[in-house]
Amino acid sequence: MGTTKIDRARVADTALELLNEVGLDGLSLRAIARELDVKAPALYWHFKDKQALLDEMATVMYRRMLTEELPGPVPRTWQQQMVAYQGALRGALLRYRDGAKVYSGARFTGTDHAEGLETHLGTMVDAGFELWQAVRAGTTAHAYTMGFVTEEQGVQPMPDERRDGYDFDERAARMEGYPLAAAAGAEIFTRYDERFEDGLWIVVAGIEARYGV
Repeated sequence: MGTTKIDRARVADTALELLNEVGLDGLSLRAIARELDVKAPALYWHFKDKQALLDEMATVMYRRMLTEELPGPVPRTWQQQMVAYQGALRGALLRYRDGAKVYSGARFTGTDHAEGLETHLGTMVDAGFELWQAVRAGTTAHAYTMGFVTEEQGVQPMPDERRDGYDFDERAARMEGYPLAAAAGAEIFTRYDERFEDGLWIVVAGIEARYGV
């Protein structure tokens, strides 16, 4: 079967749709080919392997974040920019089952991210950061978001789902000899929106304290 029926964009879109059904472990080029009604070798015309496809999927996720998760003008301060971007990134990742796993370590296939990165680094340098400080601050905030969402999706693979094994009463009974740890379960495994925002502002405060900016 020829390759004219499909292009990179259609393959990536189909892969993201299928991801929400089967998760990253169940996502394969063969499964995507079945969804597209083509033979699996046709996909290799566009992507040499699964990682190349994941790179394109992450790029599409980022592009959608720019248009759907970041409305309005760019915030003025570096703190507001950092919080707005990381919040938008979390929102984009949560749209997809295993979204954080797909996005983590991906190499963007375009330069869509360059303009926003240039703007944010410029804001930070203008505020008094050395470039290396701005990079370390940004990558630290990014690592926080990726780690938080990875853990969040481990409990709630999708916003309307919750994995078995997170019954607070059962957990508290198992840990009755450790009352503080037992009581902490309701905080550790719920209220993700509040916890994410609090944690993000803790990261921002740490950056301010570390670099004095």
